[in-house]
Amino acid sequence: MQRENLDINEITESRRKSLAQTLQVVDLQKVKAIGEELFPYHDDPWREKFFGFLAEHSGATFHHGTTSDGVQFLYCHDKNRGIWFMPHVGMGPLQARGLGIMKEIVEKGR
Repeated sequence: MQRENLDINEITESRRKSLAQTLQVVDLQKVKAIGEELFPYHDDPWREKFFGFLAEHSGATFHHGTTSDGVQFLYCHDKNRGIWFMPHVGMGPLQARGLGIMKEIVEKGR
């Protein structure tokens, strides 16, 4: 059995690289479609949080990317806010380190 990599710095660097390759600008309609696919049930508490995030940033530009280990990120550069989510597992807000990584990737791509 292969040991799981628990080195957070290696995991973070791997995610940073895959995000840099997959991150793209998405419009609000595309983000809503992602949300509908991920959270099809209206009583899903994660759905409420996901669509609440969209409502808070409805006029903003969104960036969406997926890491090699299946974590998806949605980032609003205008407000420097973002969320991570893993389908059928959970989601949460990006913390300072994650926001810094997303900001750096977006600004390098400009």
